[in-house]
Amino acid sequence: MLEEVERWLATRSWSLNDRPLHRILGAKQRTGQSVSVVLPALNEEETVGDIVAIIRHDLMQQAPLVDEIVVVDSGSTDRTAAVAAAAGARVVHRDTILPRIPAVPGKGEVLWRSLLVTTGDIVCFIDADLRDFSSDFVSGIVGPLLTDPGVDLVKAMYDRPLAGAAGQGGRVTELMARPLLNMHWPQLAGFVQPLGGEYAARRSLLEQLPFPVGYGVELGMLVDALHLVGLDALAQVDVGVRKHRHQDGQALGRMSAAIYRTAQLRLARGHLIRPSLTQFERSEDGFEPRTYSVDTEERPPMSEIAEYAERKVA
Repeated sequence: MLEEVERWLATRSWSLNDRPLHRILGAKQRTGQSVSVVLPALNEEETVGDIVAIIRHDLMQQAPLVDEIVVVDSGSTDRTAAVAAAAGARVVHRDTILPRIPAVPGKGEVLWRSLLVTTGDIVCFIDADLRDFSSDFVSGIVGPLLTDPGVDLVKAMYDRPLAGAAGQGGRVTELMARPLLNMHWPQLAGFVQPLGGEYAARRSLLEQLPFPVGYGVELGMLVDALHLVGLDALAQVDVGVRKHRHQDGQALGRMSAAIYRTAQLRLARGHLIRPSLTQFERSEDGFEPRTYSVDTEERPPMSEIAEYAERKVA
């Protein structure tokens, strides 16, 4: 590990206990910064309501840390929107945001568009499929941004159990993202969960970053933030254990392909000869190929979008 990374781990890698809630609230009051929480959601009726209710109770009603909770629904066919609204979130449909630019499927697309419908100086992203959720996930990663002006982006780190086995989750992280980062961006080798969906950042940083539209968004954001603001402006906080729905192996393969494509673009800004991935499924007649396109589109920095600039002036 680079000496720079060892130093970073000692100075930019924290636990929840390093910033009690009262200290975070005091910093928020002194600085006057506002906090938005965004949950990107697609068919998450089983979990999104509990997450919203806990954040609202703990960090809005009991402690005034969060100023708004926005659930961006990317086309759910279940009761995600109704459940989230009943729990106290403002629900916005992806396709109603910036309709001039037709929306495409993908998590990164939703996160990018969320900047247009939130107002916080600090934006905190939380996945909507978490189980046994704790509001520490929010306060833990927002805290350093309120108390340390030199920090611009904070990732959550945690254990990810799989089928009851500790530390076995995060298969795409271990098999794809971590090797890529260690080999090509070794300054980022200290991040425990580089692909985790729970992170917070200053709006002033987010609006300058391009957003891969799909699963590559977390890796792309981390790499681009490193180049834009430097390693010392990035941090991570241990929030305990993350429990969520796990994907099957083929879905993980498609995620890995998108992440590799995101890395490839940042390494060379080149073009894939064949931006697709073929996988195999057994049928009565044997193995049949299934070919999927790999996410190749990226949205430009939000600061380049006219509607965003007009909103800031207004």
